[in-house]
Amino acid sequence: MDLLGGMSRDDLRIFTWVAATVFALVAGVWRPRRLHWTALGSVLLFAALNAGAGIYVLNHFRDSRWSAGGEPPLSAPSLSGTPIVGQFLGPLDSAMNGVVGGVNEFLAFKQALPVALDFLAASGWALLVAFPLAILAAGISYAVARRRTAEFEKYRATVDLLKDELEQVKRQISSAA
Repeated sequence: MDLLGGMSRDDLRIFTWVAATVFALVAGVWRPRRLHWTALGSVLLFAALNAGAGIYVLNHFRDSRWSAGGEPPLSAPSLSGTPIVGQFLGPLDSAMNGVVGGVNEFLAFKQALPVALDFLAASGWALLVAFPLAILAAGISYAVARRRTAEFEKYRATVDLLKDELEQVKRQISSAA
């Protein structure tokens, strides 16, 4: 079952952008405090979708969607219909059909390769963008963790101070009684 069979190359290109954008919006609304990780995740999703689209194009290179108005497939002439010697050239027909079929597959691959390389190049650029985003996200997470640790230590100091005051109050009450 081919889920992407009805999509043209432009639809496939738009799908990668829309899927990454929808992910970014949904994840951004769901976890607004982690937008840095959401941005990184959407860029990585975009890279994965483009790599997958490139692989899909290479796996389905015979599909006519990838030819940009290129030349039509070649067909081998039939030699068996030749007068007088046609009956002897019959086995040559199947050999020529095999060669022409191989040439047609090569031409289909040649037409699909630039489309696949466009998707793979977009994936590469997304990974290139993801690297500094990952460093930025890790830096932001480190800063947030340090701030939380400092707040926790401040609260711990307040609790310790209150415990000391409570002990002093207990001693004053027990010495007064």
